[in-house]
Amino acid sequence: MSMEYRRLGNSGIRVSVLSFGSWVTFGPQLDIGLAAASMSAAREAGVNFFDNAEVYSGGDSEAIMGKALSELAWPRYSYVISTKFFWGIHKDVNMSNTLNRKYLMQAIDGSLERLGLDFVDIAYCHRPDPDTPIEETVWAMSDMIDRGKALYWGTSEWPANQIVHAHEVATREHLRHPVVEQPQYNLLWRDRVEQEYISLYDRFGMGLTIWSPLASGLLTGKYRDGVPEGSRASLPGYEWLRDLLVNPKSNARVQKFLPIAANLGCTPAQLAIAWCAHNPHVSTVITGASRPEQVTENMGALEVLPLLNEETIARIEAALA
Repeated sequence: MSMEYRRLGNSGIRVSVLSFGSWVTFGPQLDIGLAAASMSAAREAGVNFFDNAEVYSGGDSEAIMGKALSELAWPRYSYVISTKFFWGIHKDVNMSNTLNRKYLMQAIDGSLERLGLDFVDIAYCHRPDPDTPIEETVWAMSDMIDRGKALYWGTSEWPANQIVHAHEVATREHLRHPVVEQPQYNLLWRDRVEQEYISLYDRFGMGLTIWSPLASGLLTGKYRDGVPEGSRASLPGYEWLRDLLVNPKSNARVQKFLPIAANLGCTPAQLAIAWCAHNPHVSTVITGASRPEQVTENMGALEVLPLLNEETIARIEAALA
């Protein structure tokens, strides 16, 4: 099945329904050659959206992606790049855990330098900032676009009421509106996308670029017997994930999900990714991989998507209820 391209909310830009993200997978342990090979495999499958963030591996993820892009030498018009701002990589009082104007204006310059780009297509506010007025943040993001450093902006893991507030500010002050939200969404984490945001899709034409479709690997079934060596939860700095991933109740639910994938002739990962893409509010599902063969497996979800009829969806719902 060929790649599907969906509009990013009600904006004019279209992104591949499956995309490539660098969280966890692009770090100091990954060489440029492997990063470029993984991105190339994604591009060959039709992926045109590549997601990053300033904070991933303390800026190394952006630097690795930038070097890979330089090596691959794709035409700039042929791909969409995003990055995200909030936590910062400098521990100065004005440069971390904030969305103030000073930080945002300097952060975008640092990201562009590491990525080796003149602009990013999408810049996200990676988390809400309770200490900075939303008016200041909306002005800064709008100015970022007006200065040509980003083409669109959005939010990530913002509560619905703060997204509404941002739109109200943008309307009142004639500024650029956010067009996209990047929340976690998967079979085990659904409430925000399916309930909290439900009124925002039609009201604002909000698109979704969702992350963690595999629930950090839990939905693959590989954590049923503990944390396997080399898995995400075994990496330094990801200890916070371990309790979630080895939770007996969650793994009992996953155990009921695995046979459905087997009956469809696909992997659990492919089914979990396809299930996310089945939601019409999702513009793209961000997948991660550190090796080309992982990319190939993830892209197999395109073949599973047409198999998700009402009966199959009902079986999945019953298994994970």
